[in-house]
Amino acid sequence: MFGNLFEEDEEEGFASASSRGRVTKGGDEPPAPRGRSNLCGIKNQGGTCYLNSLLQTLLFTPEFREELFSLGPDELGCLEDKEKPGAKVRVIPLELQRLFASLLLSDQQSASTANLTDSFGWNSSEGTNQHDVQELNRILFSALEHSLVDTSGSSFIHRLYHGTIVNSIVCKECGNVSQRQEDFLDLTVCVCGMSSLEDALWSMFVEEELFEGNNLYRCAQCDRLVTAAKSAKLKKLPPFMTMSLLRFSFDFAKCERYKETGRYSFPFTINLQPFCEQTDGEDSDYSYELFSVIIHKGGCYGGHYHVYIRDIDQLGQWEPQEEDCKPKTQKKVKEEVKKEACEPKLQEDDPLSVLTAIISQEPSKSVLLDQLGQKLMDKIGSSWGKKFRKHYGPIGKFLQSHSDVFMLVSSGTRVALKANPPSPVTEPTSQAEQPTNNDTSTPLDPGAAEHQPEPEQEQGSHWFDLNDSTVTSIRESDIEKQFQGKESAYMLFYRKTQLHRPSEALKNPQYKVPLHLIQMAQEENIKLQCMREKFEATNNTVELRLHLAPSYRLENGALQPISKEQNGGTALSFDRRKTVGDLRLAIYQMQELWEGDMALTVAKSLPAGLHLYNTLTDDGVSLYSAGIHTNSDLFVWNGREVCGATILTGAEWEPVLLTVVRPFFGEDGNSEMEDGVEREEGEGEFENGGPGLKREARGFAGAATLGEVREALGEPKESLLCQEHKGGKKGEHGAEEGGGASGWRLFPPTDMQRTLKELSLKDGDALLVLEPQSFDSSMFALNGDVVTVTTPSDCRWLQVDFQPPGGGEGEKEEERRRIKVPATGNMLFLNFSVGTAPSAGTEMNIIVESTCTVKECLKSMLDAVGLDGTCWHLRRLDWCEEVGEPLMDEDACLSELKISSGETLIITEGHLPPKGFLKLSVWLYLDPRNDSMESDYNHTDSSHAEEQMLEAVSAGETHSHSPPLCAGNMAELRSVGQVEISDEAMLEDLKTQVLTLPALQDVCVPTSAFMRVWLLEGRRLARILRGQQLTLRKLKLTSGTDLCVQQLLKEEDLGPKEVLLNVKVGIPGERCYYPAEELVWDASHDSSPRSLRTCLAALYGLSPDSLLLAKHQPDKHTWDEISNWSQQVSKKKKKKKAESLLGAPFHLKDGDTIGIKNLLIDNNRDFVTLEDEQGQQRLREQAEQRRKGGQDSGSDGIGPRKKTGATKSRKPEVALSINVGVFR
Repeated sequence: MFGNLFEEDEEEGFASASSRGRVTKGGDEPPAPRGRSNLCGIKNQGGTCYLNSLLQTLLFTPEFREELFSLGPDELGCLEDKEKPGAKVRVIPLELQRLFASLLLSDQQSASTANLTDSFGWNSSEGTNQHDVQELNRILFSALEHSLVDTSGSSFIHRLYHGTIVNSIVCKECGNVSQRQEDFLDLTVCVCGMSSLEDALWSMFVEEELFEGNNLYRCAQCDRLVTAAKSAKLKKLPPFMTMSLLRFSFDFAKCERYKETGRYSFPFTINLQPFCEQTDGEDSDYSYELFSVIIHKGGCYGGHYHVYIRDIDQLGQWEPQEEDCKPKTQKKVKEEVKKEACEPKLQEDDPLSVLTAIISQEPSKSVLLDQLGQKLMDKIGSSWGKKFRKHYGPIGKFLQSHSDVFMLVSSGTRVALKANPPSPVTEPTSQAEQPTNNDTSTPLDPGAAEHQPEPEQEQGSHWFDLNDSTVTSIRESDIEKQFQGKESAYMLFYRKTQLHRPSEALKNPQYKVPLHLIQMAQEENIKLQCMREKFEATNNTVELRLHLAPSYRLENGALQPISKEQNGGTALSFDRRKTVGDLRLAIYQMQELWEGDMALTVAKSLPAGLHLYNTLTDDGVSLYSAGIHTNSDLFVWNGREVCGATILTGAEWEPVLLTVVRPFFGEDGNSEMEDGVEREEGEGEFENGGPGLKREARGFAGAATLGEVREALGEPKESLLCQEHKGGKKGEHGAEEGGGASGWRLFPPTDMQRTLKELSLKDGDALLVLEPQSFDSSMFALNGDVVTVTTPSDCRWLQVDFQPPGGGEGEKEEERRRIKVPATGNMLFLNFSVGTAPSAGTEMNIIVESTCTVKECLKSMLDAVGLDGTCWHLRRLDWCEEVGEPLMDEDACLSELKISSGETLIITEGHLPPKGFLKLSVWLYLDPRNDSMESDYNHTDSSHAEEQMLEAVSAGETHSHSPPLCAGNMAELRSVGQVEISDEAMLEDLKTQVLTLPALQDVCVPTSAFMRVWLLEGRRLARILRGQQLTLRKLKLTSGTDLCVQQLLKEEDLGPKEVLLNVKVGIPGERCYYPAEELVWDASHDSSPRSLRTCLAALYGLSPDSLLLAKHQPDKHTWDEISNWSQQVSKKKKKKKAESLLGAPFHLKDGDTIGIKNLLIDNNRDFVTLEDEQGQQRLREQAEQRRKGGQDSGSDGIGPRKKTGATKSRKPEVALSINVGVFR
């Protein structure tokens, strides 16, 4: 009946709890334990939220639950025997028993209904189909009744839920009463036209329906048609009354479903005595109290179910919401007093101060980690990511780095202050201290017990929201929010107030649960506990690398391993939940020969070596709180020295690995190896012992000064230190053309007292060490503070004298050629052609250096083909192998432009176009009123073999007359070519250049003012380009834009607020219009409807008050009447906003069509024409085809095509069913 009813918002059905835990290392995560509510949710299989809501309602109906548990295996059979032939196993009630026992006793956040739905005979796809919960209620009860045939529980559903209604018809003539009784499982009450449940019941059971007039009743006693009254009364009331609200209805006019979302209230207690046949009983016999509300969120085609339930047996742990922890009357006064008197001034730029204030102001003195970010935003109005992340990193790392201030509690889920730890009542106990059974009487929030605004709820039962896997506490006032809206009550469950629960059932989930199900749940809990312990142990194991002090020595400002075998350290797996003291003890046990103190310091491997940071001093802190994670390095030492050398720890002493560069002059340089440091030979060293540079890697503390570095290198104070010069282009300071000399910046004497970090020296930076006499060598040249180093390897060219073979002594000197040959292999082999793209095999070749500029490459190519002059430039081939974009930067190297070997360049005649040029496509509009223009164009263009044409539509409408361009006729546009123009050119220059196109040579345009330029967007003439002196950049034109030019009969220069409108006057007595006229309306001073009406009245010589105006909507084939409208006055400004047709709702623009009705001679106020009605009919047919899933039958070509994709195809509706075996 309602198969797939809730499909659109199907994603809401996946209301599973988000995984808030840490990233697992592998393996399946065990089910999470119960939350603070101590109640178990139900997993959603994809679309089973309706089933979950009903099952939770039945579970929290103790009488139903106990009746089901009273049926033993002797009546129901055993699930283990269900596959045996001939065995009568009542699978559905058995699976329901197991599910209820799991929901009551298993320590898991949510239980699965997979076994239960399998017993229904549902396949995997049934779990994703949503159905109506009222339909499920009836079908499930019917299936249970069939499953319990011939058992002691065969009638318990009928006894608990079934009632009787008696329908009576009373004859007004003879008084004869005709009665008929009918059984009901639930009452379906009307919502439409009703304001409350009482109103609906009054309409059903108190008001009478009269049979009169043409609708008479045939009385059996009178034997004729008579006037009669029909009524209905409740004859038998069940212990549990189910009310189904008719939220979903069908609109027969629109032929579609809809949901009633209006306000519909219902009471928490109701007396049904006025609606019953017999009213002589006690009031308690008719009194019911609400205990479950199934809520539907969404529309008639999609949504999600969840349920509000009153915990009758007080099985859950209810806790108030945070904002309810204090009475509202005390909140404001206390908060203001605290802020003024107690709170220190908050430093919003200091994250430590902000977080400390947030945690200290919490009643529990701790904050959930996943709520800390939101509380930070509430406090300072900005998120951590926007305000602090750039300088302090992620909030988690910030907390770890300040472990002396913050501590993680509750298994790492909450953060508290070390100086003010949370109370023992608030902080959950550790795993070792947790009792085996859950004590639900222990309050979880001391603030709830201290500031409870509703103390009476502490003794009674409470309300919970069970939303699939999630269970949260709510108040009775939250139920009133479900009276109306898209999220509103759908089914109500009442129970008689006479039904009282025994005291032994309160807070006892095992009450009347069969022993074998209790044992099964206990075994399941043991299994879950083992899984969690194993998972936690695996997930909390961190891999550490221990570095022992005896295996290291201090060298180059960092710790270096004595032997290469010790480079990786010793691996250790350890539980991060244990303390630093436990780790220290474990290392003591590993190192039996260790003597003296043992310090554990966090280390990090840097390019210079191992460096030490903070030492773990607090043995009582867990590794997690200390910030120790997987792959952390720990250095084990005595805390003072390593091999007799004092170790400086901390980030400020991080070593920097520098490349020390020294001159190397042939054989004399061997003496430089005497210091025992291994060095890398530079590219300047040659086999013949020639001069060059030698390099070695040395590490220094980042806080060391440059003077200390020079002293550590053993250099005298007269030595000069230089840093590699990175400013400017390489070779800028070279001495010769094509030279590869490198530049170095000399450190001034004042820099000798600055540290390496202050000088921004990083790992890998080069440091050149020179003695003053080094400048006597040709390798070094000093120019100001820049040292130029030129080694033989830096030469990139060889100069060669070339003489053609066979030449004699008498040969002329000019025949000898002197050329430069590249000394490196950095060559490019390029193809080139002159003028056009070359065909296969016709291009010419040239070899050039990749570092030569575009201008040099062009000159080489021109010399190769024998061309002179400067009026040439180079272009690349595009992906179509046609002449493409020019190479604009003539001074750029070919390598910078990413030109590679094998590429083809085209030598093009003409100067380079200015930078920022645009390539625009131009179309010509052939005005049907201007025959001469069309004939001129046809004469000019008759030689074209192929003629490009385009039909474009303006913002107006199609009619049978022949209006101008903006009237919206199917405008014939013809392509006239493309123009290339700078974006700094003015609109007047663009018009002039367009007129130079060959296709427009015979078009007569006296000046550029006689031409109108439109911007084309898709197939629509969008807007007119205004301002003759405005640049194309200011007009926001980009390369590739399509323009349309139109010849005018008079000059035009539109202002920024002048709008070109297409005006059509209605023919009196007819549903059509006179031919349209163009009107330029000046809206710069007044853009109101009165201004437009006055302008039109002056144009036609009419009274403004007699004109009725409307704007045409071509997409919808409708007309929007333009009149003075009222706008809401702002309470703050107390000023009425001026009415403007340029803004909402009309948004008048160039080309819009305005219809005019003269009410003095035309009484027809309807602007719609026959063409409009035909267009509307086409739109309705297309919408009907789309609704049926058919494809779009085509567009009428007017206006932009809307998004008309096929509507979302819904699955075929499948009837809900539950398969039940035969047990009679």
